[in-house]
Amino acid sequence: MSLPRTEEVSNAETALDRLDAAGALSRMIEVQSAAIESLRHATGDLEAAAQLVAAALSGTGRLVYAAAGSSGLMALADAAELPGTFGIAQERILVRMAGGVPADGAMPGDTEDDTAAAQAVLDGLRAGDVVLVLSASGTTPYPTAIARGAGARGARVVAIACNPGTPLLAAADVAICLATPPEALAGSTRMGAGTAQKAALNLISTRAGILMGHVHDGMMVNLVADNAKLRGRAAGIVARVAGVGGEVAAGALDRARGAVKPACLIAAGATPETARALLDAHGGHLRPALGALKTQQDA
Repeated sequence: MSLPRTEEVSNAETALDRLDAAGALSRMIEVQSAAIESLRHATGDLEAAAQLVAAALSGTGRLVYAAAGSSGLMALADAAELPGTFGIAQERILVRMAGGVPADGAMPGDTEDDTAAAQAVLDGLRAGDVVLVLSASGTTPYPTAIARGAGARGARVVAIACNPGTPLLAAADVAICLATPPEALAGSTRMGAGTAQKAALNLISTRAGILMGHVHDGMMVNLVADNAKLRGRAAGIVARVAGVGGEVAAGALDRARGAVKPACLIAAGATPETARALLDAHGGHLRPALGALKTQQDA
């Protein structure tokens, strides 16, 4: 019986453990690189996923990540960064990992078969949510059960798997198949498949941030500046966008209560009230708000 690609043993002439240090490390790097390349064939589906995520978070929906094992860890890593990077309210980003998020590094394998826990996740979904389910194999019971039941709750499903024609992908509104190569260590999907899944999540969430207007000229203009480094970054963003000095940027941030987008407009000459009105009028997108401010100033 043929194995799924994620379980295949590499057909390389020399097995990983028979290589010297340089050869073994090079082999693993090659597999990781090939796994990343698999994303190039999925850009259309990645964009469709980002569109769903942006629509949910721009409205009243939530982004719910659901996965088990190493796929769950990739989901957690992506989800944990979104509130700080894009200023998305914490309660709008949920992580539902089989067995719960491991607090001490313990991650029992049997939790991925717990479909009763999957039912509890389904009971918590609501219309307008987007559920992002992951499984390298595409057959893991926990995320597959969630994918199959989410539509009945009015949620949309984005699925990421590394084997085609699998139940997880079949249950999705947007199915993203990442055709990663056999692992350097057969079946260890924390490696190539995990790398590809994390990269896919990076692309989806960052593209969604762009669509929501939280990226301007490659900068995070909706970041939460809750430490010294990020406060400095926020001031630098305001200075660069508005073309002002550091003191003016810092003053604008104070007047905007730390919010970068309105601070950029304030530094460019708007009152706090005008800055907020312009952003509201342009769906939170800074570029058209700046354009409208300039038009007002030139009138």
